Amino acid sequence: MTTAIDTNILVALWDTDPQLNSAVRKALDSAQARGALVITGAVYTELLALPGRTEKMLDKFFGATGILVEWQLSEHTWRTAGSGFQEYARRRKKNKAEMPRRILADFLIGAHAAVHHYPLLTLDRRLYRAAFCKLKIVAF
Repeated sequence: MTTAIDTNILVALWDTDPQLNSAVRKALDSAQARGALVITGAVYTELLALPGRTEKMLDKFFGATGILVEWQLSEHTWRTAGSGFQEYARRRKKNKAEMPRRILADFLIGAHAAVHHYPLLTLDRRLYRAAFCKLKIVAF
């Protein structure tokens, strides 16, 4: 079974907090034992924006870990992301913006996992549960 990885998992993996790092490493090892690990191009792009990250560094990391980057997003994925983002905007307006502001990349990441029926390994269960009710979320 292929598992999609959210940006926050890889950021946590590289974090200096040993408890967080250890927990994420165990979750990634467990997911990899069940099958392939993938990210979407949106995750790659968010990671590249982090201080000190380069394409060369990311490509080397993904090559060494066997994490695949799925660069192409289908029309169905874009539409699913748009629907999730639309509902989020409605909820945000209804709640008078009490929810934290999200960016489109989060919805692309969730839609990518949902359309491909990949479970999503994330630290942000709340967002993905609200936007993609059928998405299987692997959280800890």
